[in-house]
Amino acid sequence: MENYANHSTIKNWAEDDRPREKLLLKGRQSLSDAELLAILIVSGTKEDSAVDLAKKILQKAHGNLPELSKLNIQELTKVNGIGQTRAITILAALELGRRRNESEVLTREKIKSSKDAYEIFKNTMGDKPYEEFWILLLNRANKILRKCPISEGGISGTVVDPKKIFKISLDHHASSIILGHNHPSGILTPSEADIRITKKLVEAGKLLEISVLDHLIVGDNGFYSFADEGSL
Repeated sequence: MENYANHSTIKNWAEDDRPREKLLLKGRQSLSDAELLAILIVSGTKEDSAVDLAKKILQKAHGNLPELSKLNIQELTKVNGIGQTRAITILAALELGRRRNESEVLTREKIKSSKDAYEIFKNTMGDKPYEEFWILLLNRANKILRKCPISEGGISGTVVDPKKIFKISLDHHASSIILGHNHPSGILTPSEADIRITKKLVEAGKLLEISVLDHLIVGDNGFYSFADEGSL
């Protein structure tokens, strides 16, 4: 009896439908997310082509690339046919993409708006499954001196130490800072703890002559700015 399973393998497809050949013939923009992912996977299994495996991985991320970035090696290898090596390759490619985006944002001369700060924070922690707290250090012209991690925690919160924030700021001669942390839940409304720590840091900054210009709560698809909302 004929083995129909082999008909799903990429080598039996028309040349135009093979991801690598399609990229060469039509350019990388012509490929779907699944086809690009299939190139990283390289080959399929007896049951599934590389594209089929890619589609299964995307299903785990609800077809959303930011959600795909949140998957870890253990979650990726739950897909039959995706071993540790393939999972590492996928995560490495996603990290390169994240760093490229981050580098593009950091080439801007200065922070001109809350959206500029959001783009930097989003690339740093927007897709993290747990809370992180970061600061941007700025000079007098609002140019970025450095971005620094302060703390990371669980799904519902992280501990912020004002002494650590202002020691880093003083060590790097920052004139002002922008605070940022993510809400993995996607809910951008500030909590009572967010409001308290913001007020505390603003007051401490006034004593040290280091202005707290803003505090951003970061989500995958948006942000809350204390400055924009008049809450500083």
